[in-house]
Amino acid sequence: MLIDRAFIDVTNPDGSTRRVHYRRAGSGPPLLLVHQSPRSSAEYVPLIGRWAAHFTVIAPDTPGFGESEPLPLARPECEDYADAVIALLDALGLAQVAAYGFHSGAIILVTAARRHPDRFSCLACGGYAVWTEAEKADFGAAYTPDFLPLPFGEHLAWLWGRVQEQSWFFPWYRPGNANRLPMATLDPAMAQPIVMECLAAGNSFSLGYGAVLRANRDVPPPGAPTPPVLISAYDGDPLKAHIARLGEVPPNWKIAPVATPAELEAEALAWLRAHPAPLAAPATPDVGEGFVRVEAGGFSGLLHWKGRGELWLPAPGSALSAAPEDTLALDLPGHGLSDPWPDAPEAIGPWAEVVVAAVRALGAAPAGVTGAGWSVVLAADVAARLGIAHADAPLPPGDRAAWRLQGLPDLTPDWAGTHLLKAWRMLRAETCFAPWFAASPATARAFDPGDLAPDRLAVRHLALMRGQAARPLLAACLDAAGPA
Repeated sequence: MLIDRAFIDVTNPDGSTRRVHYRRAGSGPPLLLVHQSPRSSAEYVPLIGRWAAHFTVIAPDTPGFGESEPLPLARPECEDYADAVIALLDALGLAQVAAYGFHSGAIILVTAARRHPDRFSCLACGGYAVWTEAEKADFGAAYTPDFLPLPFGEHLAWLWGRVQEQSWFFPWYRPGNANRLPMATLDPAMAQPIVMECLAAGNSFSLGYGAVLRANRDVPPPGAPTPPVLISAYDGDPLKAHIARLGEVPPNWKIAPVATPAELEAEALAWLRAHPAPLAAPATPDVGEGFVRVEAGGFSGLLHWKGRGELWLPAPGSALSAAPEDTLALDLPGHGLSDPWPDAPEAIGPWAEVVVAAVRALGAAPAGVTGAGWSVVLAADVAARLGIAHADAPLPPGDRAAWRLQGLPDLTPDWAGTHLLKAWRMLRAETCFAPWFAASPATARAFDPGDLAPDRLAVRHLALMRGQAARPLLAACLDAAGPA
């Protein structure tokens, strides 16, 4: 099942707009999936693939998470996140949907359904927290501290440890035998995607999680309108114990504790299929940013694009977040928000074929193309294939054999999280020296001190960490450039 991705502009209560990223697949009645914090719609990709056989599945990144812009509020509450769900439905032109949410996603949905019951044909909830006042106070003080980047990358060590140890203890900040969880692990493959989503969210993690922790229990009182609601949780989920705290629920609600995640999914699917929303096709407006499906040069997947004008290609390990204004910028395969390119080639031709195919699929006609860093080599090949001009920029300084060996470090996740700090240190060095790996008085470069500000480094760091295919692209550009 192919999953598409898109952006849409949603209106805030103050009349401003914010951009929302979402995934979409399938056909049939509309079904909304709301993810838990601090994740994004990416956590639902396997579920989208399975449920798209029954529904038109729409899975947004909630405000401030994934690639969705945050709410314009200094301290949003759960009601604000709930109303943001309704604003998205309005932007998509959907009068009513069925919906599924897990953990904090479930809390947001139940709040939304209480405030706007007519917008949901039903809800299915995987876990639903009913905090005591003591737990609210404890969690509110310790569970979600502010997460802000620090100059030398200290925040990265904290984040890796926090994510890793939340598989060991609940809550993560109270390690002890009584708080052990059954799924303890040191597996970097499990920690890495959560860490990456925390890096994308930044301090929205604290804001969003804090809002759901403060939220009141939103079970409707007797006689209040409510759509049918399923609440389920499986063994090993800390929120399964909260089912007993729900108390009396409306007659059209179902409480269904289960043993396994697979049983929870089966219960939820049966419930959602029994209470479908009316058929409706969501709107897909053009907002000057999106994804284009490309099959060329051995690559098959979605490429992220943004803007209009001359074509701009980011450097290996960078992303279109660095693009100048008034350009058509692409995230290259295995970079930024574009799909991965497993076994990406170390030859320039296939990379150029992908870019040319993307430009043609977008119906764009750029007058010229510019490449950043070593992508100036790729830009020259693309220009020749499209018959357009390219900026004749100088190649980066430094010995090309050294660039091949040291130009981009191996950022494979390791159990201690040192790959995160390695990337951060590279970016600080890159700001001050050219080439970055040959720091000396002779290689010092003039720079804007603001480029070492932690918030700016955090944007570049996220792009570098996402650059799964950066090293093959660098090798392809070096080979095409020839000997120095």
